[in-house]
Amino acid sequence: MERKDYERLRWRCIRRALLELDVTLTRFLDDGFDKLDEEGQRAFVALADMEDYDLWDLITGKAEIDDPRITSIVALLRKS
Repeated sequence: MERKDYERLRWRCIRRALLELDVTLTRFLDDGFDKLDEEGQRAFVALADMEDYDLWDLITGKAEIDDPRITSIVALLRKS
């Protein structure tokens, strides 16, 4: 991922309506994003594009999604 795209992603991660999402997403971006393959990085970007409350419901287990790529990233977010 190019640096400018990474910075845009970082901005989207820290400008959330829920502080919990800010913390969760930026922590993972700092500690785990680089370790993902290209497909995993695309899945994380897809998560960052989700509405805040839908994303929070996924992370907290109140909702599920049928996309295995996103499910694997959500599992990593829960561990971080």
